[in-house]
Amino acid sequence: MTDNARGGDAVSDGELVERGRSGDDDALDELVRRHHASAYRVARSITRLDDAAQDVVQDAFIKAFRALSGFRGDASFRTWLMTITANEARLALRKRSRWNESAIDDVGPIAVDDPDPAEQAVNGQESSRARALLETLPEKQRLSVSLRVDEGLSFREIADMIGSTEGAARVNYFHGIRRLRELMV
Repeated sequence: MTDNARGGDAVSDGELVERGRSGDDDALDELVRRHHASAYRVARSITRLDDAAQDVVQDAFIKAFRALSGFRGDASFRTWLMTITANEARLALRKRSRWNESAIDDVGPIAVDDPDPAEQAVNGQESSRARALLETLPEKQRLSVSLRVDEGLSFREIADMIGSTEGAARVNYFHGIRRLRELMV
């Protein structure tokens, strides 16, 4: 998704970046509002811990805003921020002595046309199970699947974030999806 195609937002990310460079705190607040949830999901996908992910996101925004004057616009602001977030999350993992803990209780709401409680319970269990199984995948597969499914990123954007080629990002995604299907049966 391009900066100008941000779901009905009147001002593009590019314009907000320019205003932020000029010291407009409201523009920076808007960038946080637009991208915090995505950055959190990326950080959570890597760190596997809510508290660590929250710290990573805060550090990523601080780092991005301090480096805003050097943002060249080669990629969208969102992609640039997600790359910073992923790098900060990996750094947090290296700093932590043990990182094999995982929480599997944070599952988003499930949209159902007819909210049948029994069906919602089954869907919730399947979603929880899929999220738990996603955590068992190798990091690049887990990130490729998460970034594609949760964030809707292109394979090129995913490649930039995980430090691989576009083809490798595509392969990681498809291997991850195939493995999840095998595990779900």
